[in-house]
Amino acid sequence: MGSNFNEIALQKSTSGIQTLKGKCVVVTGSTSGIGLGIATEFAKAGCRIMLHGLEPESQVLSLIQEIASISNDKVAYSGANIGDPEQCKALIDLANKELGKVDILVNNAGVQFTSPVQDFPAEKWRWLLDVNLNAPFYLTQAVIPQMYERKWGRIIHIASTHGKVASKNKSAYCVSKHGLLGFSKVVALEAAGTGVTSNCICPGWVLTPLVQQQVERISEEKGISYEAAKLQLLLEKQPSGEFVKPEDLGAFAVFLGSDAASQITGAALSMDGGWTTV
Repeated sequence: MGSNFNEIALQKSTSGIQTLKGKCVVVTGSTSGIGLGIATEFAKAGCRIMLHGLEPESQVLSLIQEIASISNDKVAYSGANIGDPEQCKALIDLANKELGKVDILVNNAGVQFTSPVQDFPAEKWRWLLDVNLNAPFYLTQAVIPQMYERKWGRIIHIASTHGKVASKNKSAYCVSKHGLLGFSKVVALEAAGTGVTSNCICPGWVLTPLVQQQVERISEEKGISYEAAKLQLLLEKQPSGEFVKPEDLGAFAVFLGSDAASQITGAALSMDGGWTTV
């Protein structure tokens, strides 16, 4: 009986993901790192993808073609400045025009600046909150009415462990991510029973090109091996001693986008190697 139950559960989970084929997914900040990992996994599920980044489209043509070859469906690109409310709306309008109505919004784009509170520049504070917190609000506001009309939609915010805990010199970042968790919960309550869900994924240290450079810098400065530098960075916060991988976050996002996750909403789900267990 246990074997049959597991087979049925697997079939249901797989069929839930298969229902994503042809759906339109917007992933902000998706030309590298976490966002690219998420966009790639949704492409593997057969989705239409709206990539987004700061580069001119001419610089990402090969990436657009690569994602299209994975999804076997349409891929579009926006270079919108999502710190601007009007450009957030324009991004959603472009997705609607190029790919059809948006089914899944992944608010992934984020920026960082570190400084003690007393020295934190006001313009950096405003910039960070505009990108990390205000943009998800404006994008959600632009997309959720059409989700309500179709009685189906998924809003997935890539938050952070810093939405749950704090670190020194990261006041604006922590405020933005704590705020994102609160915003997601409000949307989840407002959308309850409509077929639209809102959730946060909270990663710990993720192996992105930026973090890899940080490990390499520690290795060079301290004259230690790459592996030793990696452990030094990780073990201060992440008990597993391993990085989260962008493709794992992508697979998690695909699950949250599927029908199998229809009753998960308002959640702040950690993928942090045990960082927030204590």
